[in-house]
Amino acid sequence: MPEQLDVDDSAVPELLARGELTVEGRLVDASNVTLFCSISLDGVTANAVYKPVSGERPLWDFPDGTLAGREVATYLISETSGLGGVPHTVLRDGPFGEGMVQFWVETTQDELVDVRAPADLPDGWRVVLHAHDRLGEPAVLAHADDPGLRQLAALDIVVNNTDRKGGHLLVASGGRVFGVDHGICLHADPKLRTVLWGWVGEPLPDDVAEKLRRFRSTLDGDFGVSLAAHLTGREIGAVSRRVDSLLAAGSFPEPNDEWRAIPWPLF
Repeated sequence: MPEQLDVDDSAVPELLARGELTVEGRLVDASNVTLFCSISLDGVTANAVYKPVSGERPLWDFPDGTLAGREVATYLISETSGLGGVPHTVLRDGPFGEGMVQFWVETTQDELVDVRAPADLPDGWRVVLHAHDRLGEPAVLAHADDPGLRQLAALDIVVNNTDRKGGHLLVASGGRVFGVDHGICLHADPKLRTVLWGWVGEPLPDDVAEKLRRFRSTLDGDFGVSLAAHLTGREIGAVSRRVDSLLAAGSFPEPNDEWRAIPWPLF
């Protein structure tokens, strides 16, 4: 992929909302149609990901709304709460109809999640799962103990992320951690499935708890109403209940035995 051009952050919302999208290629590893695009407006050009609604595969357990709408709703929740990092995302028309358009994040090669032999684990990494490799040797699924990653773990609880794979976690060239691919989030029923279980039972950091408290008040006002463009009333109510439960517990939850808690494949 070409490198992302330097674009001032303040120009990104208008660029994504009104810029001309030109499809440059397709990301073939994605489950749904995912297109790499250039986007231009008033002499400013950058890169973006475009996922048209017309390219979505129907999911029996997510019958309402669209995956694109859930991506946008997750971005709005992240932006409003201040939890985690999700690249700027909009819902707009494009070459193949309405879809999600997300600012392209230029990434480093830094690893945040990996499967390694226990002796090869970097200092401070959090072990999620003990296993054995194909030769029978011990292996662990683990992730970095990174504050940005911890905030994304809290965001995933709030949005009920059903598919937080290691490959959905990016380190931007400036060092900030981002999460992408949020099309199957925000179901009303509990479905949290993630590789970020390394903080189970630990208290929520003070800054995370404060962000959750401030965010909870917005759900009863105009922001909660704005989510109705993308989610059902039952789903919006479930967001409030998840925030309330997380604040009441004051700690990161444990996996639930009622469903598979770790996605497959892992990356």
